[in-house]
Amino acid sequence: MQNDDLKLRLEPATIQDLDQILQLQKKAFQDQAMIYNDFSLPPLTQTIDELKAEAELKTIYKVVVEGKIIASVRCCIKDDTLYIEKLFVDPDFQNRGIGTRIMYEIEDKHSHLVNRYELFTGEKSSRNLHVYKKSGYREARREPTSHNFFLVYMEKSNDNRGTDRRNL
Repeated sequence: MQNDDLKLRLEPATIQDLDQILQLQKKAFQDQAMIYNDFSLPPLTQTIDELKAEAELKTIYKVVVEGKIIASVRCCIKDDTLYIEKLFVDPDFQNRGIGTRIMYEIEDKHSHLVNRYELFTGEKSSRNLHVYKKSGYREARREPTSHNFFLVYMEKSNDNRGTDRRNL
């Protein structure tokens, strides 16, 4: 199936979606656990109660294809910055540009409210780092984790304020 053939819808998740999002999150982050040889990463150990608490503080979006959630992303705005977190795509739908399309759509949805975007990934997550750099993000800092690796924080200026680059 070609990427253009997918009828994707990005929309805010509801409380009823959280169980499915959590299960998909755990499936999607398995590859990261293998990269780091650590299956205790927070996305894999998060509980439904923790996700519900997170939903009180952040907007959680879902991407739906033919009635099925295939991706999700979380974000929040603080101090003129959109923080993009836990962007993941069902492994069965990866490598089709869906993650990049989600990132652009999230940026566009909030572009009138912020001057910059920030996200992070692990230092060994070369595919994520490549996609983010290709999308205009640059490394801002590295912070150690309790899991013996560094998180790479990346940022991008909102130079396209009000420009709709892509629609899901």
